Amino acid sequence: MLDANTTAQLKTYLGNLRRPIELVASLDGSPKSAEMRSLVEEVAAQSDLVTARFDGDDARRPSFAIRGDEGRAEAVFAGLPMGHEFTSLILALLHVGGHPPKEDAELLDAVRALEGEFVFESFFSLTCQNCPDVVQALNIIAALNPHVRHVAIDGALYQDEVERRQVMAVPAVYLNGEPFGQGRMDLAQIMAKLDTGAVARAAEKIAAKDAFDVLVIGGGPAGAAAAIYAARKGIRTGVVAERFGGQVLDTLGIENFISVQHTEGPKLAAQLEQHVKEYDVDIMNLQEAVRLIPGGTTGLHEVKLKSGASVRGKTVILSTGARWRQMGVPGEEEYRNKGVAYCPHCDGPLFKGKRVAVIGGGNSGVEAAIDLAGLVTHVTLIEFDSELRADAVLQKKLRSLPNVTIITSALTTEVLGNGERVVGLRYRDRGSDDEHVVELEGIFVQIGLIPNTEWLDGAIALSNRGEIEVDARAATSQPGIFAAGDVTTVPYKQIVIAMGQGSTAALSAFDHLIRSEG
Repeated sequence: MLDANTTAQLKTYLGNLRRPIELVASLDGSPKSAEMRSLVEEVAAQSDLVTARFDGDDARRPSFAIRGDEGRAEAVFAGLPMGHEFTSLILALLHVGGHPPKEDAELLDAVRALEGEFVFESFFSLTCQNCPDVVQALNIIAALNPHVRHVAIDGALYQDEVERRQVMAVPAVYLNGEPFGQGRMDLAQIMAKLDTGAVARAAEKIAAKDAFDVLVIGGGPAGAAAAIYAARKGIRTGVVAERFGGQVLDTLGIENFISVQHTEGPKLAAQLEQHVKEYDVDIMNLQEAVRLIPGGTTGLHEVKLKSGASVRGKTVILSTGARWRQMGVPGEEEYRNKGVAYCPHCDGPLFKGKRVAVIGGGNSGVEAAIDLAGLVTHVTLIEFDSELRADAVLQKKLRSLPNVTIITSALTTEVLGNGERVVGLRYRDRGSDDEHVVELEGIFVQIGLIPNTEWLDGAIALSNRGEIEVDARAATSQPGIFAAGDVTTVPYKQIVIAMGQGSTAALSAFDHLIRSEG
């Protein structure tokens, strides 16, 4: 299963084990079970503290449990944890084996203090870049708290269960058999849902903070760059973020980040956060800004948060980024995560052997259609314009695929469903005005981004597209308030451009402080 280099790395990692662990596999006669046996045997061979058994009685076969020295199942993988999930396997082995997780000590104490019995099940796909965060967080909880069990289930392997439980998007988390959460979540977010007093405690701490010299709103590439440049000036810097990394977390392959030939969104997001943490920056994560109150030319700017707290800054840098644009048609919201999806890399494997549509003929849409064509029975790509807008090389590849239909000059008008899941879509031919129905099981929406600026309406000048208007120095219409990244009117929404803008905004904020306090 593992090549020589991976085996050597695994052996090194397992040198950090502090107590014995046992791998208990539940297998049958399938090829996947044979692969799992091989993997379990290889893992166990890398450390004297790891033993393996193959007499497990779990109903899901193949699967294997990682048990601590108490003999209790702490983390279970129902499927082969390869690809993005191989790191999840290594971390689960280490954490069950007593190696401490790299998380805030107060957060880990809260995990240990959880009371009650918790059985988590998470559905993942091996191509999902957001799933490892969820799997790893739940494995940490299971490793630290004896009342918690977590089973990570490969949706592509257990398609019958996916169908029965109506899992249409990953990561999907169930707690004690009931839906708990959908989409990317880290340990802090999961604990915030389990520990209802966590939000109030965090808000109380934030409300007690003194005003910052530079207050950054948003934790994506622009916000991270702004925080680093501000902190390097030796001024008091704070970052408010709903999730550190922003839209980058939802990006799979990144091949145009200069000097880095290839990386992945979650990896880059983690590196951004780690870089920011090397400086004296106050990061207030899992906080959503809901209102900006400009302070004018002399007062402090105030940002009100959804938690009820307020945070203030002598200057503010807005870098709240953008989110996937929705079609805005009947049925879309009703069937979101029930066939309507926005991440083909994450959710594509759940539609293996089915019919899907991709909405959008730009690079993202065509790339999604190409990827999905290798998984599903048929892809229908629907584009509003009279021709596709993707790069020529992508269009050539798309048109070469035998199971793809391209429809242009088409307006999607309705998502059709049976009350439980998507069964089709309706579109109008813009040339003839005729309406057509396409029968299918999944719809992947790839029609661009919309800036996260609703909370800023009336506070600063916005363009007719809702973007923050900025000048060459990243200044907004309000003195002392700057903006950077995809949320602004600056063209070309790219990571490297957002980082440059964030740096510009921080330098401009510093210059503003010098001039206003001099």
